[in-house]
Amino acid sequence: MQQNVLLAPLTTIGLGGAAKYYARGSSVEEIKEALTFAQHHDLAVQVMAGGSNTVFPEAGFSGLVLKVELAGVELDEDGTVVAAAGESWDRLVQQAIKLGLAGLENLSGIPGSVGATPIQNVGAYGQEVAQTITSLKAIDRATLKEVVFSNDDCQFVYRSSRFKGNDRDRFIITAVTYQLRPQGEATLVYPQLREALNDGQALANLAPGQAQLTVVREAVLLLRQAKSMVIDEADPHSRSCGSFFMNPQLTAAELEQLTRRHHEAGGQGSVPTFVDSDDGAARVPAAWLIEQSGFAKGDRRDNVGISPNHALALVNYGGTTKALLALAGEIIAVVKKRFDIELIIEPVVVD
Repeated sequence: MQQNVLLAPLTTIGLGGAAKYYARGSSVEEIKEALTFAQHHDLAVQVMAGGSNTVFPEAGFSGLVLKVELAGVELDEDGTVVAAAGESWDRLVQQAIKLGLAGLENLSGIPGSVGATPIQNVGAYGQEVAQTITSLKAIDRATLKEVVFSNDDCQFVYRSSRFKGNDRDRFIITAVTYQLRPQGEATLVYPQLREALNDGQALANLAPGQAQLTVVREAVLLLRQAKSMVIDEADPHSRSCGSFFMNPQLTAAELEQLTRRHHEAGGQGSVPTFVDSDDGAARVPAAWLIEQSGFAKGDRRDNVGISPNHALALVNYGGTTKALLALAGEIIAVVKKRFDIELIIEPVVVD
């Protein structure tokens, strides 16, 4: 247990003051000990791992920040993968690809830990973890009992789950089990990825499994790097939480209303939509809504700004959490006024 630990260096966006208490849990027992300490001292607990999806305030956190460092990965040739929550997500993707296990390749380059992926049902380029997770283990913070959840129990929806909704802050995920496809074919349903791979022709002469998956991973990494969505100390625009807003899901009537508003304001053409999950729902790119509302890539104020490489990423250029949230609030307000659509913040903003 440590005291007064600076939080900004522990996050990819580099913001936040100090935690009054800070503990690292490398075993289930250590996590339970930290939670018991917090209960005895009536402390709020904020769980984190990779720090890629968390924004802390300048005032810091007056409770206990618990960093999950559980380690260990088991990969079977039948495609069953069991990974501890503290493992690097991208390292797990690399390991799966080396064994020719398909199902995670499009999620390459996403920062953070394994345990965070089920919480917001991480997804990109036509894949999301809900498609491969079979079960997960967690600790109930209140009772300290260990619980197992099936895929259905997790209540996955687009970029969310029960762990981000009704049971937010109730459980600490300790391990996740995935079922991948041995020597499976790569998933090519997302238009931008298909275009990068010449509509799949780049894979035409490659056998399913490692050869295909490696090429897809390289293409995904290039796409993400071009958007500064891969953490890179040499790239100041990658000092972010990745996508700061979720892509809104609209009904047919809402999409019709959005199109009408777009044309009434002088916009040309149709509103772009895409399908990015198993539910088949059409979504409107939040980046498009932001730019159509008058914001531009590269806009800056108070040392924070919109990435010049992707309108969904808000970047810290030496600013403050207050400035970042003020910019986010302005974007939300203008998009709401312009299109009557309220953008939802994706990362965890710690109170």
